[in-house]
Amino acid sequence: MRYNITGEPMPVVICDVEANESMITEKGSMVWMSPNMEMQTSAGGIGKAFGRMFSGESMFQNTYTARGGPGMIAFASSFPGSIRAVDITPDRPIVVQKSGFLASEQGVELSVFFQKKGMSGFFSGEGFILQKLSGHGTAFLEIDGSAVEYDLQPGQQIVIDTGNLAMIDATCTVDVQTVKGVKNVLFGGEGLFNTVVTGPGRVVLQTMPISNFASAIASMIPSK
Repeated sequence: MRYNITGEPMPVVICDVEANESMITEKGSMVWMSPNMEMQTSAGGIGKAFGRMFSGESMFQNTYTARGGPGMIAFASSFPGSIRAVDITPDRPIVVQKSGFLASEQGVELSVFFQKKGMSGFFSGEGFILQKLSGHGTAFLEIDGSAVEYDLQPGQQIVIDTGNLAMIDATCTVDVQTVKGVKNVLFGGEGLFNTVVTGPGRVVLQTMPISNFASAIASMIPSK
């Protein structure tokens, strides 16, 4: 598979695949393709389907396969930002925000990833359940806004507003921290919880989560 990412700030990744080679996606991100790309929708097993549902994705996967020769398929971002290609190997899985997965080669496996402390994560909302990408192949991630990357050393931590976490290496640990101080919670405007990531490993942040954008737009709409 060869690919080209173009068109920022509304990017698209155009993938050229060989005969019988497949690409998978979990949402309606396909925007164009050659006529010989065959689509098949499946749940991939009950356990995997419910795992994807709990991680915020669809229970079903769409698999596109080139039939009768090489094919082409393109997947587009749903929000202004960027698309990042990540190489997944058995010894280097990654963890992504529940809406961050765009598409991948068929060798990439998707599963649910639970934070270290389940109950605190549960009350933090979108930060509780993330999605783990393992196996072997190239995966494409959707980044809202711009991407900022840090390489954490063992034991080094970074505190993140939950929606701004886009991707971490699976070597990192994730926890949820309550914002301290009643006045900070009530009047700080930063919510009740933050996500704490501890190294070693990469951390990729996104500067404008779609949830923050939606909240900003909603605040500008006059109520009746």
